[in-house]
Order: sequence, then structure tokens, then C-alpha cells
Amino acid sequence: MMKLQTAALILSALLCAVCAQGPGVSVRPRSAAVRLGETVSFQCRVTSGAQPVLLEWRKINNQPLGDNVKIGPDGAVLTIANVRLNNQGGYRCIATNAQGKSTVTANLSVKHPPKVRVSPAGPLTLRVGEIVTLDCSVSGKPRPSVSWIRRRAGGETELVSTTTDSTTSLQVTMATAEDAGMYVCRAQNGEGLAEGEVELMMEGGAFPQASVSETELTAVEGQSVSMHCQASGSPAAVLSWSKLRAPLPWQHKVDGGTLTLINVGRQDSGQYICNATSALGFSEAYVQLEVDSPPYATVLTEVVVLRAGDALRLQCLAHGSHPIRFRWTRVGGATMSSGAESTKDGLLRIPQLKSSDSGTYKCVATNHVGSSEALSRVTVKA
Repeated sequence: MMKLQTAALILSALLCAVCAQGPGVSVRPRSAAVRLGETVSFQCRVTSGAQPVLLEWRKINNQPLGDNVKIGPDGAVLTIANVRLNNQGGYRCIATNAQGKSTVTANLSVKHPPKVRVSPAGPLTLRVGEIVTLDCSVSGKPRPSVSWIRRRAGGETELVSTTTDSTTSLQVTMATAEDAGMYVCRAQNGEGLAEGEVELMMEGGAFPQASVSETELTAVEGQSVSMHCQASGSPAAVLSWSKLRAPLPWQHKVDGGTLTLINVGRQDSGQYICNATSALGFSEAYVQLEVDSPPYATVLTEVVVLRAGDALRLQCLAHGSHPIRFRWTRVGGATMSSGAESTKDGLLRIPQLKSSDSGTYKCVATNHVGSSEALSRVTVKA
């Protein structure tokens, strides 16, 4: 009997201990990383403790939750819609009952593309031998990779820099005119890319910059064409012209920054390069020239002798700017045979010749520049 009473007392004590237990809670997920504009939810669950248990959510810095943060009816689920940068941080789920309270924290990271700020702001003018440190401050999640780049007309060169927690620094010594130019801080992560620029100039000068009045020109064979180039910078740049992968046409003249091509032909089509050179460096500008030519028509056979009933095939060819259209007619106003047919590539066919098909046939080739014709004499023997 005594043993039964002891057991009852122990069980009663255990039950009372459970009744007096403070709440236990867990949260899922414990951390989340989302993009700007996405939606995320955290769920708080009571795992132990005497009921009733009251759930509430707070930001760990005691700031307001935000107007895009909603709490479910029972307080268990916190949802952040259209996530913004200021939603980033820790969120505490606080569980309270009559015996006490407990807390669990969920952490939110907001992924966003890099932002770059370069200091000092350019342009900067330096004396020979002067040293400047360029600082690039970068934000973004995931943490961006950062590099300093020297940008020139011919391409880009990555430079050696030093990095602290949030700043990547580049030290530049203005030793020669080659050190002047554009320096770029580039930051990149999985969400995007950002750049900041600062221009360095040598005291007493500015890097030359070539430009052309028109980057694309079209001319007709036999015409004259002029290309105009100018350059900014100090000291004044010397301008020169060249052609990509070919010498300049022999019929040309240069007057300052103007290149004139005389009596152009199709072989003069291509890319022309204006180069501006000064003591500080050089830059280039480009003009693409296309020379159109009228068609020059020929026929494969100028004289054809066939018998009645034979099939006639006359092929017209043309050189010149495309597209080229072909049209066959008979000289003297005679009508074409009822069985005649022509193709867009210049072929005329008559399946069965008659003696009345004898005569001169004319092919006219036409493009947007002009036209040309070629003749073929056809004799049909009985």
C-alpha cells in the first residue's frame, strides 16, 4: 500500500512539473536569403510548455516590422511580401505563458546587385610624380568581387589593388602621360554588375579623343566621298587616316582631318580609321564605307541556233550591288512566246520553239543604283 502511495506522489509531481513548464519554441527556416521583390515566410512552432502560449514577432533591433510584413492570425507565421533592403536582419519569435517566456531568432538576408561609390570624384589633374589613392566603396549581396581596371581605346587592363572590409583601393603614380586616362572600379555578383569611373589627367594636358561626323557612309561607284574627323584634348592631336587591313585607295587626298576618296569603286568598301595622336597618347574613330555599283549584265550565249520544237534556255548574269532583278523582253516589240517563263535568277525558258520565236531577246538587269542590258540573237530553223 505504501509503495502505491509513493508512486502516486511521484507521478503527481511529474505532472505538476509539466504543468509549470515554460514554453519551448522553434522556427523554420532559421535563415533565408531572397532577392529584392520576392516573398518569404518564417513559421514559429510551440514545442513544449503549458497552454495557453502567446506568440509574437519583433525585429531584434526593436525597429518597426514594416508595412510589408504580415503576421498570421495565431501569431505563428510571419510573411514579408515584396522584400526590401530595410527588411534585412533578425526576427524574434517570443513565446509567453504563465510560467515564463522563450525566444528564437530567424535571420533574413536580402540579395541585391552591387552599388559602387568612387572617391575622390573625377576628373583629377595631377602633376608629374604626384600620387593619388582611389577608393571604391561597394555594397551588395552576395558580397561582390571588386577590381580596378584601366580602360583604353584598345581594351582594358586589370590593375593590382588592395581590399579592406568594404573598400578596394588603387594607388596611381602620375609618372608619364601614359598614366593619364580612365580608371574604372567594377563590382560584380550573381545579381548584377556596377561600375564607377574616375578620369586622371596630367597637368597641362588632356588625353586626345578622336571622333567622326558619320560612322557609316554609302556611295555609288564613280562618286567622290569625304570623311571628317576631329579630336579634343591638349596639346592638339595630329590626325591621320588608314584603312583596315588594306592601304588607302591611290585616288585619295587628306586635308587636316578630312579624307576624300575620288572616283570610288567597290574595292574601296571597308573600314577607315582616324587616329588622333598627341604627347599624352592616342585614340581612334571608325567609318564604315559601302560602295554600291550599278549592274553589268551579260548573257551566256549571244547567238543561238535551234530547230523548231527544241527547248530554249537563255541565261542572263549580272555583277553589281544586290538585290538585282532580271526582266526578259523581245527587241522590236514582238510578243514573247505563250510558253515562255523566266526565273528571278535571270533564266529564260521556252519549252518548244516555233519559227516565230526567232529574233533578238533582251535581258535588263536592275538594282537600286541603275540598270544594264544584254542581247541574245535566236534563230529557229524549220
